[in-house]
Amino acid sequence: MPDAAVPAKGSILGSLIPARYILAVLGSIGMAIIYGLKVNLSVAMVAMLNHSALAHGAGPVHAAAAEHHADAEPVCQGSNSTEAVEDGPFAWSEPLQGTILSCYFWGYFVSQIPGARIAESVSAKWVMFFSVFINVLCTLLTPVAAEMHYGAMIAMRIGEGIGGGVTFPSMHVMLASWAPPNERSVMSAIVYAGTALGTVISMLMAGVLAGSLGWESVFYVMGGLSCIWLLLWVWLIQDSPNKQALISQEERTFITSSLGSEGGSGHGGPKPAIPWKKVFTSGPFYGILIAHVANNWGWYMLLIELPFYMKQVLQFNIKENAVVTAIPFLTMWFFSMFLSKTLDALRARGKINTTIARKIATLIASVVPMCCLLALCYIGCQRGLAVALMTIGITSIGGMFCGFLSNHIDIAPNYAGTLMAITNTAATLPGIIVPIFVGQITHGNQTIGAWRIIFFVTIALYIFEIFGYTFLGSGEEQSWNRGDKANNGTVEHGEVEATPLNTKEPAKNYSQEE
Repeated sequence: MPDAAVPAKGSILGSLIPARYILAVLGSIGMAIIYGLKVNLSVAMVAMLNHSALAHGAGPVHAAAAEHHADAEPVCQGSNSTEAVEDGPFAWSEPLQGTILSCYFWGYFVSQIPGARIAESVSAKWVMFFSVFINVLCTLLTPVAAEMHYGAMIAMRIGEGIGGGVTFPSMHVMLASWAPPNERSVMSAIVYAGTALGTVISMLMAGVLAGSLGWESVFYVMGGLSCIWLLLWVWLIQDSPNKQALISQEERTFITSSLGSEGGSGHGGPKPAIPWKKVFTSGPFYGILIAHVANNWGWYMLLIELPFYMKQVLQFNIKENAVVTAIPFLTMWFFSMFLSKTLDALRARGKINTTIARKIATLIASVVPMCCLLALCYIGCQRGLAVALMTIGITSIGGMFCGFLSNHIDIAPNYAGTLMAITNTAATLPGIIVPIFVGQITHGNQTIGAWRIIFFVTIALYIFEIFGYTFLGSGEEQSWNRGDKANNGTVEHGEVEATPLNTKEPAKNYSQEE
């Protein structure tokens, strides 16, 4: 691909920012909104619950009085433990809390593959719009639904999950249509970094709002602010450069020619039919699948349940809880960007190949949090050390963005969206199971001993991931990427030009989150 001249910038915003980076920034904000509205309930629920009633086994939906475990280790008594959170109106038992948190993933589970097909065949722009719109609507209705009945609350969360499930497939299609191969790593990093930043901002905002204005404000303020994005997305974004009026001809030509398609769709021609048998007998595919499912267990356990561990065991109040929970996701964002660029630089210099890069990143995302959880099991009530360990563990999980989550496009660029939909659908199961599992284990037993069981189960799954991905993972393009007629074996990246996402350069990171 010729690089004789730097492409001209787009005409939007006074020609200050290229149109393709307007897409990347708004895509990042959209991902931040989806993740922010997903995790805000984990923080807000701490203020929504009537902890006094639950402690005495009261309330219409509390299943039974809390059992006294004589041999259980007590919760910690922090210096701020007397600063109790003001009781909320809901006496939801721990199992019901887990159900409410997990039901988001019921909707998320069913919408991904249909969402991917609609985005590819109809419009990724409008699929992404629908995703954010339904999340905003359900968020704004959450306080009313919670007051009506916990069943209405569950319905709102399922609706949010349906919208959230189509985000990654739709943004995958948008990036395929807009990102030149030599900028794909940068643009995808911008987009998917929004997941970490959305988590940070949401947890901080939810903690401040719940502690200052009441739990209802979490949903009204965050949902209301998100409406601004909907207007900007409709106005500034189109499915492809050829449909975009707010773009210079130079930038349009640069994007479409670099993608090998004057149509700007990112597809040089019709793709061969998916060779399902070869996909489901592929070792590298199962390596990604194992890593995705096992790592997501740890990811969702920390993402959803960390505020409850902070409250139940370490006795942080609501505002401290939000800050301590959010900071690790900010450091994770910085670390993921640093690790991705470092591994790319080593690959460019020929120090490591793609397979080694993916395995290093995935090992960091599994070995480090596993060791942190193991240490957390035995440090007792040392709150400062516990916070440090959780910060290191969550930060290191950022390795997944340039590890197994980038691996789909390495082994089969023609089917990267479909492969992501398959593995991400399977990896949604931990999101459903984790809150229910934690709720059952901690029901009437909110102690260090109960959480130790939870951590050991997570450690076991990390071990499974480490061995599975180390032995099965590969960064080489598989021959079935070219369809059923391809020869057996693997093809070194950079030697095949038949695929629209493949170039003669080493594969770029195409980081993607669940």
